[in-house]
Formats: sequence, structure tokens, C-alpha cells
Amino acid sequence: MLRLWISYLQLLELFVSSLVHMLYGFYIFSSAVAGDLSQVLNEYFHKANNNVNVEVKEEISKLNNANDLPPIVLVHGIFGFGKGRLGALSYFAGAEKKDERVLVPDLGSLTSIYDRARELFYYLKGGQVDYGEEHSKACGHSQFGRIYEQGHYPEWDEDHPIHFVGHSAGAQVIRVLQQMLADKAFNGYENTSENWVLSVTSLSGAFNGTTRAYADGMLPEDGRTLKPICLLQLCRIGVIIYDWFDISWLKNYYNFGFDHYNMSWRKMGIWGLVDCLLGNAGPFASGDWILPDLTIQGSIRLNYHIRTFPNTYYFSYATKRTTKIMGVTVPSSILGIHPLLFIRVLQMCQWRFPPDVPPPYKGYRDEDWQDNDGALNTKFMTHPRLPIEHPNCLVEKESDCQPLQPGIWYYKYVEGDHILFIINRERAGVQFDLIYDSIFQRCRKHVFRKKPPTMPNEINH
Repeated sequence: MLRLWISYLQLLELFVSSLVHMLYGFYIFSSAVAGDLSQVLNEYFHKANNNVNVEVKEEISKLNNANDLPPIVLVHGIFGFGKGRLGALSYFAGAEKKDERVLVPDLGSLTSIYDRARELFYYLKGGQVDYGEEHSKACGHSQFGRIYEQGHYPEWDEDHPIHFVGHSAGAQVIRVLQQMLADKAFNGYENTSENWVLSVTSLSGAFNGTTRAYADGMLPEDGRTLKPICLLQLCRIGVIIYDWFDISWLKNYYNFGFDHYNMSWRKMGIWGLVDCLLGNAGPFASGDWILPDLTIQGSIRLNYHIRTFPNTYYFSYATKRTTKIMGVTVPSSILGIHPLLFIRVLQMCQWRFPPDVPPPYKGYRDEDWQDNDGALNTKFMTHPRLPIEHPNCLVEKESDCQPLQPGIWYYKYVEGDHILFIINRERAGVQFDLIYDSIFQRCRKHVFRKKPPTMPNEINH
């Protein structure tokens, strides 16, 4: 009887979580559509003003192209999107408008960290995305993907390095990309190096995995397999069907990023769909999607090969929405936590690694993972800790990190949930401006190399 009651509660939680996530997804989609309709109507009724605006924008664009400043690249997290997706909606809630030279790439929202790092490189340099022959064969997808006729920063090299800012899984994408640059992992680009990256800033970065991956359905036994009934199974089925129908206008509006798996009905037919749904083919069968990379085991596998480099500046903001009451970790607020995340904050507070399953690493303690922001565990957002801890420094006041030293992770704790600084600017209030202003000012005023970089418009003599 007790087991039946527990099963009933689990199914009820799954239903509520699924409903909340679907409603939030609908809210985001409808907000984007409403914004686009509003923009179209404004253009229709104010053509004269619009022409002026276009001219002003073109003039600003010309000024930006001549600007000597290195770009700041904002990299989105899981289920995220870049400029050009979801209409005029901004993943970073308009933070990109705070600086004259900001790029917001659109990467696969559910693709693996590896695939997204490859996409980010070609987004900047231009050309056709090459996922690598060995990786593509192992995962069962096409080696080549999207074509960028013109890179968004084709001059990118050691003399023209870039600032990167990543939210959630986007921070780990940046780290993997930097390691690829150091390993010269891109065919035709033998001169890449880790020094192409000037600084890395993380907002709620997924450096060491999260216990939410298990709460959503990843099995703690291996960090790769899904439970038979869970939120991620529903997500998997929805994504496969979405990609199979391949409705062009809808995918142009929002894309999960699995086009290189050729899951369209035109290419795989009905039996291919059945094969994917049964878990015999596709990204969810090969494990080449983002959730395995967000388990503790998956993050350790990635981190074994990623270094913190001595000439790059590193910063991190770790978010937290929990507190302790009589020694018990609980959500620190009710109204202050987004409805999408409240249940998960509570679940992650109470997470315990199954006693009959070997711990993911030596020295694992459940209590280390209890503080969280509804998606990631606070202690493990600060800097890479697993399998070995990287150089780091807690910043409680600005003098703690002055003068800035490269090769060290400077980190701060911020009271907020996982999506406080994205999508909806009004939720964060003044904190939004404080965080992003400090990031952009640091990039522009305090981060530089001892050797002055050669600017794009400089002529060599």
C-alpha cells in the first residue's frame, strides 16, 4: 500500500512538473509571437519613422565594424536561443544592448556540449560546421552541419581575442571550446590556441553537473540512461516528434539543434520515427545530447580534459535560492522563486544519492549538493571542482580581485534563482543592471593582455 501511495505521488509530481514546463514554454512562445506582431504593426503604421531607424541602425553597424573593441559573446544555456530565434525575444533579456559590440549566437538548445562548442567556433569564424569525423561516426549523425557564409568575427585569432559570457550550460560550452582551440581540433585551422579567449564569465555555470539531472530522469547509476517514466522521457518524445514533422516556419522560429541527425520525415520515414521513439536511433540513443553532460558523471568526464589557462581571465556568479532552518536546507522564498523552479528547488534540497549506488566521485557528500537555484547546485557553480579543483578566489568585495590575475576563477554568490538574469528583465530589477554592468565594465576596463592586441583596422608595416 505504501509503495502504491509513493508511486501515485511520483506520477502526480510528474504531471504537475510537465504542466508547469509546458505552460512556461507556451508563455515564452506566445510572448515572442506577440512581440513580433507588435513590431509588424508598428512598422506598418510608422513607415517613415522605421526608415529613419533603419538608417540609424545601419550607421551604428558601420561604426561597430570599425570599432577596435573585441566582441563580447553571450552563450545561452539549455533550451536557450540566440539572436534570430523566437522573433525579437532576447534570451539575455536585452543585456546585449548594454555594449556596442555584443554577439548572441544561436546554438543547439539540447545538443551536446561538444556539438555546441563546434557550432560556436564556426559561428564566429565562418564556414560549414564540422563536428569531426570520429565523433560523427560514433554518434551516428552527419559530419557537417549549418553553413555560415560569413563569420560573425572572422578575424578572430590570438591577436584579436574574444570575451565570452555563458549562462548555465553555456559556460561549459565556452570551456570546451577553449580546450578545442588549445588542442588545435579544427581542420584547416592549425594556428588556434587557448589565447584566442581573453576572458570567460559564467552566470550560474554548469561546471560540475547537477543533481537536478537525476530528479528529471537521468539514472544515477551511470548518468547516461533515462528512467522509463520521467520528465525527460516526455521531453525526448516531444523533441523527436517536433523534428520529425520538420515544419520549416516553426523550426526557423525555434530549433532544438538536431538537424545533423536528419530526423525529418522526409529522410527517415515512419519506421525511422518508430526507431527513434523506441530508443534505437537518434541523439537520445547515442547519448549525444546535453543532459548526460549535465550529470555529475558526465561533467567529470568532460572536466578530465579541460584546463584553466594561465593567460585567460575567469569570473563566475553562483546563484542560490535556499537557506537553512534548524539545520535543514529549504527554499529561501516562495514568491521570489519562479514557479517553474520552485518544486525543483525543494527536490534538490532533499536529494540523496541512492545508498545502493556507488557515489559519482570519492568524497561525495549529499549535504554539499543541497544549496541550489532550482537547476544547479550552488557550491558547484563557482568554478571547476571535479575531478580536481581549479585555482579560485571568493570575491566578497571588489578589492579581493584587484588587480585581476589570469588563470584564477574569481567567484561571487548571488541571491537568485536560475533564470533570474535571463528572459524577463523586470524580475531581477536593479540586480539585472548591477550584474551585467559589472560584467561589461570589467571586460572593457580591467581585462587586457600585457601585450597590446593588434586591432582589426591596424595596418602591419
